[in-house]
Amino acid sequence: MENEQRIDLDASEKSDESVCVRVRTELENNNDTAVELEPNSTAAVQGNSRGRSRGRRGNTNSVTSQKRDGGGRVVSDAWNHFKKVKLGEEVQAICNYCGLVMQGHYSRGTNHLINHAKRCPRRSFKNVQQMHLSFSSKVDGSTSLSNCSSESKWDMATVKLFVARMIVLHELPLAFVEYVGFYDLLKLLQPSIETISRNTIKAEILRLYDVEKKKTMGILEACGSRIAITTDMWTASNQKKGYMVITAHYIDSSWVLRSRIMRFIYVPAPHSAEVMCNELYDCLMDWNIDRKLSSVTADNCAANDSMIALLLGKFSTSSMIMGGQFFHMRCCAHILNLIVRDGLSVIQKGVEKIRDSVHYWTATPARVEKFENAKKQLGIKETKNLVLDCKTRWNSTYLMLSTALLYKNVFDRLKERERNYTSLPSESEWNLSKLMCEYLKSFYKLTELFSGTQYPTSNLFFAKICEIRLSMNAWLQSPIEGIKNMATRMIAKYEKYWDVIHGVLAVGTMLDPRRKMLLINFLFPKIYGERAESEIEKVRKLFVDLVHEYEANHLSNSSVGVNGANSQAAGGGDSNMLDLDLDEMADEWALFRNENTQNTHSKSELEFYLEECTLPSTSQFDILSWWKNNQGKYPILAKIARDFLAIPVSTVASESAFSTGGRHLSPHRSRLHPSTVEALVCTQNWFWLEQNLKDGIPEEAILSAEHLIDESLMSEQQSNEVHDSEFSL
Repeated sequence: MENEQRIDLDASEKSDESVCVRVRTELENNNDTAVELEPNSTAAVQGNSRGRSRGRRGNTNSVTSQKRDGGGRVVSDAWNHFKKVKLGEEVQAICNYCGLVMQGHYSRGTNHLINHAKRCPRRSFKNVQQMHLSFSSKVDGSTSLSNCSSESKWDMATVKLFVARMIVLHELPLAFVEYVGFYDLLKLLQPSIETISRNTIKAEILRLYDVEKKKTMGILEACGSRIAITTDMWTASNQKKGYMVITAHYIDSSWVLRSRIMRFIYVPAPHSAEVMCNELYDCLMDWNIDRKLSSVTADNCAANDSMIALLLGKFSTSSMIMGGQFFHMRCCAHILNLIVRDGLSVIQKGVEKIRDSVHYWTATPARVEKFENAKKQLGIKETKNLVLDCKTRWNSTYLMLSTALLYKNVFDRLKERERNYTSLPSESEWNLSKLMCEYLKSFYKLTELFSGTQYPTSNLFFAKICEIRLSMNAWLQSPIEGIKNMATRMIAKYEKYWDVIHGVLAVGTMLDPRRKMLLINFLFPKIYGERAESEIEKVRKLFVDLVHEYEANHLSNSSVGVNGANSQAAGGGDSNMLDLDLDEMADEWALFRNENTQNTHSKSELEFYLEECTLPSTSQFDILSWWKNNQGKYPILAKIARDFLAIPVSTVASESAFSTGGRHLSPHRSRLHPSTVEALVCTQNWFWLEQNLKDGIPEEAILSAEHLIDESLMSEQQSNEVHDSEFSL
């Protein structure tokens, strides 16, 4: 710009008076004279009466914030940042920050001044302090708001971090940062706030994911016990893409059961055993837990069976428990589902009629109202609403049947008044359904037990599963042919999977100091009859072999330390070795002595544990706390307990992740990239676990609560979310 000069100003010369003095001095050295002017002084606005309207039109866009002086004249906001002076015959404006001299005559307007003030390099934006609202009371009792300066600085990086954390925790859309209401809130808190785009917040979330992933990997790597894995496949219908979730379960050094999502992986089609095996194998190797695995729990389907078999071939069985005997843990909840579905198929006709009846009377508001009126006329006080089941979830079928049975008379009455209602069950079908509900009640309670991830594992499940087996034996004696057929089919399915799962369940029971071998000795004769002794001996031998393997591993791990210590002792002339005249065989003697001593001690440890009196059975008993307090007394058994009690008997923890993924991949957000979906699901899990630990809430209780909430949403999402295994607990 012509006639522009720059006068350097120090930080101490930014006041109005100091600016003028410095400018005056600089110009006097150049034989010029500077005269300070008020923005609307007479000299500054000569000819104002002649050009006022023209000046207003020229300044319309330049005045961002105006005020009036004492004479009622409008003063531009530009003069908050510039000082007007007269240099000879010219009126100039000098920047309060950098000293730049610009045209200040009214005819030039103030647009150029405001534009410079916005981009002035000497004007500081970084040190703007956040303004907080303070409340002050007036004389009349009312309250007013005023700003007060804060010592804290507004850090944009911190703002982005907390906004990203909020979006992850509460499953908000990425576009939330672009909502007008949210931006207005930020502007209220900090007027100079920068805008945040969805791409910026996505990058921040991915950065948070990387940080939290490293923390989680470090936690698992530092874990001193074995780690159990649950995995499952899920297809999001809004994307038509398949995802595999991998969840780690372990007991930490404080003897608290932990569960953390490791990966939520996009798996390209086809979802064959080889593809799933490679994804799972890569995950376990990347996280460096391949040598710490105890088991992999998965649903019962041919693809999963083949996947586990391929995975076993990739790992060395020497690092696994009992050579991989417990590596594949089948989901007990899925097994239970298969057993009950086989039984329900016997009375499928009656179930279908009840399902059609419930669907008919809940289809429209008019029919619901008619059903309620009929219920009032019959004086039925029940308040439960009819609920339609999901065909792939037997427990929802149980709830549908048990609720419909409460309103049997209502259905009968409505049949007389509604000609279009043609699916009323017969009396025999109602009676059979009632018997089925009574028989399936124990199955339903066990399903609820499986659904709670706050329970360690098999120490609670063994007795319940044996109880169900005894119930099915009793159903075989029923005089009703349908019940006998149902029991026969269910027992056949039960026997198919019992030998696969009872090993882990039995070990868990023996590690329960309230039961030990007593519960097995009590239940097996009722289940096996004459074969009970041989089956009890199999379980006992399994447990003894397991203890011996852990003893051997313990000795092999300690032998390095023994050899090192004795080598050092031999070099230093240990008097104990000299007394035994075994200097040349010191290492061999130390190892032999250690093995024989440890064998005697470990054998006594197992025998002492089994012979010690069992504890009283109480519902408040905490098995993990008991082992924590007794690990010094039973070191080998405590290590076994820490590894085995972390093995989940169902894939509920992984199923909960699918509900979270389904909420992220809603019809309105179906274009999220798979890497973004994984970052959102995994980071949310890690954040909530960290938050709940701060609040003193156990991780397992939160996971269980989340699953119970997700239960109510699963039926609504059934049409949009399809499990490869066709089962969702």
